[in-house]
Amino acid sequence: MAGVEALKGTWDYVDGKDFDKYMSEIGVSFLMRQTAKLITPRIIISEVNGRWTVRSETHIKNVQYDFIPGEEFDETTPDGREVKSLIKFENGRWIHSSRDKKGKESVVTRYVDEAGLHQVILTCGDVRATRVYKRADT
Repeated sequence: MAGVEALKGTWDYVDGKDFDKYMSEIGVSFLMRQTAKLITPRIIISEVNGRWTVRSETHIKNVQYDFIPGEEFDETTPDGREVKSLIKFENGRWIHSSRDKKGKESVVTRYVDEAGLHQVILTCGDVRATRVYKRADT
């Protein structure tokens, strides 16, 4: 599998950098950020007839959203914020743009690197964070 198709499957969190700074920048509360530091999410990505589903499972809470690439949709983030989102597939990457009710914008880019790891790059303002997932042993 190549490009965004390679993202399909089950992924376990292995590492990250500056995620707390990113969450602070997008407006996540201190308490919610402290809780997020304690969880190691499992991400499940699937697609049926052009509709994609992303499910994040943790020991605290499971969240899911569905989308069709190129169509704007309403999303409730894991911390409860309501955002307008748009996901496009460009050059083998998944580009997820979101805008909250205050106009704050963020972009989450996903791709599978040459080592087979699911790379997630999160940007908001001048803050850039990364999260890395490995394919789950199922």
